[in-house]
Amino acid sequence: MKLKTNILFSLFLLAFMAIQPAFSQKKLNSLNQALRYSRYSRLGLKIIPIKENETDYKLQMVVEKIEEDIDFNTFSFSYMILNSYDQEIMDDEVTILTENDIKLDTERHWYFEKTVSIPADQEVAVALLSVLDTRQADEYYYHIDLKSPFVFEQPSFGAYYANHVPFDQNFLTKGQSLLFKSAAGPSLHEFYYPAVFDVPYPPMETKPATVPKELEVIDEGDFLTNVPESLDNEGYYFIQGDTSSSTGLLLKTTHEAFPKVKDWEEMIQMVTYISTRKEHETLLTAEDKKKALDEYWYNLTRNPDIAKDLIREYFRQIEFANILFTDFKEGWKTDRGMIYVVMGPPNEVNFYQDREVWTYLGMNESSKIRFTFVRVKNILNPHYYSLNRSRAYQPVWFKNISIWRSGKMAF
Repeated sequence: MKLKTNILFSLFLLAFMAIQPAFSQKKLNSLNQALRYSRYSRLGLKIIPIKENETDYKLQMVVEKIEEDIDFNTFSFSYMILNSYDQEIMDDEVTILTENDIKLDTERHWYFEKTVSIPADQEVAVALLSVLDTRQADEYYYHIDLKSPFVFEQPSFGAYYANHVPFDQNFLTKGQSLLFKSAAGPSLHEFYYPAVFDVPYPPMETKPATVPKELEVIDEGDFLTNVPESLDNEGYYFIQGDTSSSTGLLLKTTHEAFPKVKDWEEMIQMVTYISTRKEHETLLTAEDKKKALDEYWYNLTRNPDIAKDLIREYFRQIEFANILFTDFKEGWKTDRGMIYVVMGPPNEVNFYQDREVWTYLGMNESSKIRFTFVRVKNILNPHYYSLNRSRAYQPVWFKNISIWRSGKMAF
């Protein structure tokens, strides 16, 4: 009887281990995180760190339920703390998350919360959340630096939905409210930037983009924590607990239709990526924007049905870019958003401490196309990336634009 019990336990243990993400011989920079940007992801992952003291960080791990009627038991959840992007990930360093670890289970989210301790003298610490879909063996990853040369410091407060789930979006519709919680004091400070940014230069344009000499900022003053705070204007807000520090929380506020397109004027701005300069100038100066756009799409395809499909897919790409890459700019105006719209979701995504690399597959290794986004340290966003531009991108860029203009998706 005892032997039979041991055999059954061993079989159970092997089955349990088989559905866990296999990390042995893997490193963070070798993990393909392409599912983070897929149009068909079933989950959306986010880690939001809160610094509690000199060594302790609260990890708010939020999993968005994108798939309808989703079942927790379909997935295997785990997290770990790494001291570098090239540290080998060992299975015994992985912490499994079970249903007992769920802090909140809502219609839209599973929310886990764990506190980790990082030695004060440790220079790099990276939190990695992993979810394995046991049906197709799809592996979802999300990581964030708790400490690194690119992070000034983590905030000691957080923003939350009304149901107390941490705010996990990249944007908030203007006029909506969030709840802020802080253990450091009864109030926070709010700065508002009514900024509008230009469309980025194409990937083969090597001259530096223009930088505004000054940026308008409006000091909105203090507001109370634990009381819903309405962010009423379109632009972005920077929230701080201490205005003398180099840390805070960026919140982008948008129009009501975002991440979708708002009106004909905005639609005209967005077609710049697949338009000639003359076409775009004609659209910008047209008195009847709708008519001009209808003519523009029809002239590209010469087929109204194909034109409808093209419009739908192009602006679907815009919507995904807004969801995925919005920071203080709308997602479609960021470097990653621009590449995403024209080239489509990357086949491979690899993160290093100082860069993010997207790979698009070709016929063989030599025909792969890689875009490198260099990480730029700034106070607003510790994970901000700028495209490393090169004239070598010109052939593939124009090729994909030509495919779009022929009435097909370029991927």
